[in-house]
Amino acid sequence: MKKFRDCFMPKKYERMTISLKKEAILHIPMSEYAHAINEERVVLRLRAAKDDLKECILQYGDRSCRQNPVVFSPVKMSIKYTDMLFDWWEVEFDSMYRRICYYFELKGSHEQSNEKILYYADMFFDELSTERSEVYQLPFIHRADIAKSPDWAKDAVIYNIFPDSFATGKGYISGKSSKKEHNGNISLGKLGGTINGITENVDYLCELGVNCIYINPFFAAGQYHKYDLIDYYNVDPCFGTNADFAKMVSTLKGRDIRVIVDGVFNHCGWHFFAFDDVVKNGENSKYADWFYRLEYPVIRPDSMETIPNYECFAYERLMPKMNTANPEVIAYFSDVCQYWLREYNIDGWRLDVAEETNDDFWRSFKKAAQEVNPDVLLIGEIWTNAGHWLDGTMFHSAMNYDFRKHCRDFFAKGILNAEEFNARVVSMLTRYRKNLNYSQLNLLSSHDVSRFYSLCEEDKKRLKLAVLFQMCFVGIPSIYYGEEQGLTGITEDEYRRPMTWNGDTEIFSFYKKVIAMRKKNVALSRGEFETIYAYESLFVFRRTYNDEHVTIIMNVDDKPTIYDGIEIEPFGFKIQE
Repeated sequence: MKKFRDCFMPKKYERMTISLKKEAILHIPMSEYAHAINEERVVLRLRAAKDDLKECILQYGDRSCRQNPVVFSPVKMSIKYTDMLFDWWEVEFDSMYRRICYYFELKGSHEQSNEKILYYADMFFDELSTERSEVYQLPFIHRADIAKSPDWAKDAVIYNIFPDSFATGKGYISGKSSKKEHNGNISLGKLGGTINGITENVDYLCELGVNCIYINPFFAAGQYHKYDLIDYYNVDPCFGTNADFAKMVSTLKGRDIRVIVDGVFNHCGWHFFAFDDVVKNGENSKYADWFYRLEYPVIRPDSMETIPNYECFAYERLMPKMNTANPEVIAYFSDVCQYWLREYNIDGWRLDVAEETNDDFWRSFKKAAQEVNPDVLLIGEIWTNAGHWLDGTMFHSAMNYDFRKHCRDFFAKGILNAEEFNARVVSMLTRYRKNLNYSQLNLLSSHDVSRFYSLCEEDKKRLKLAVLFQMCFVGIPSIYYGEEQGLTGITEDEYRRPMTWNGDTEIFSFYKKVIAMRKKNVALSRGEFETIYAYESLFVFRRTYNDEHVTIIMNVDDKPTIYDGIEIEPFGFKIQE
């Protein structure tokens, strides 16, 4: 008796694919596997089992071709990335057509003949269909659908400032709390940081070498962290005034430093005018539909342990969740977006709790932002794979917490070996459309997680390896204030501690050196990434841009090692420019 699967497997198909690990083959049209990077240039990828294919050829044609059958042209693909399980075959080329149909010719590594297997429609064939609609399609390269980020983002080196903790004045943080009033509501400060403190330390930022700052919330709010906003149009009085902010932006722009601000639109604060109205007027409030899951009467709980009768951010009673699908809410926050772009000339928004806010809100937000500044940069706070939000319609970038996680496990903790680390690097490079890889925000620390130097147990050699990789990897390096001074911290109070202005000079000098190296070598900001060697504790990679190459050799071990005749000291590195 025939097995079920045999009833549907022609003999020729069975013979041709018997040595091919077909279950590993993957191609997804209209995705990170098939996309345009401009109106002429296209990227196509196909995943296969490691070492399973000898050859992979893309055959593409004009899906509106007047001839029938379609005339296809071959383009040879090559292995771009490889990990422990898979090879990613890729080709980037200038297409002769705007409307593309395509398929793949595969030849297995173990095939003895020159027979090739055709792959399209997520299936394997021994001959090509005469119906052009049955092969893969890239229907039209439409400029409006190309996922891309502002060109300046590729060259950015960002310094992330938590305003309450950074500076009161030049090289100085008071460490003193404050309590001020804004429109009848109390605003609290904890450590004395101000907007003027940022302005007065522009020389410090220039000496370090950064060319962009990302500043955590500074709008009027109740708590010191300012994530419980009460006024989206004014600077918190503990930090200063709108005039102070205008001066800060002007001063920074005068020194070629761009400004990205933190937007909190998923939720507001207790005393935001619309929530105040709901508390006072209940279901008769004209803002009742601005919020989620209201139960009447709406009560602000006195205890932190009480779960509120309204939807919040993470059950945090001080932060009611906004109904961002409401057209009135969309219009309100679109105006906030445009106000700060137009009136204060900021360069971008980092968008808080982006993964809990509906997609159409972000699409409207992006449209509003680009109406004022087509080169605005939008960064979503996404803690995992952000592919859903990086299709070109919402964000240009996401906070790359996976980058931090992988660096922690390889450089700080030594949990991963080089081969395992490379697999995670490949995952980061293949999960998004190519254009957007260059604008991912690669961080080691932030206001929400323990400082990386603490994770390294204050081992400077481990820290330096991670920072070097951060400055040499694809994407935007983001330095959390004080990392360059050797600040530590495991708990929230610790990793938001006051800035140290006379910290570890060795670490500061290293940051300056590697930032300067990144800015000098265009290959490090705009180049292709290639893993050269990954085995045990030795990781070697290269960045290439045209004729410029930078090779980095890293030894993540407490014993010296040799690579290509070069001795690498324990937890050491070599840079070949």
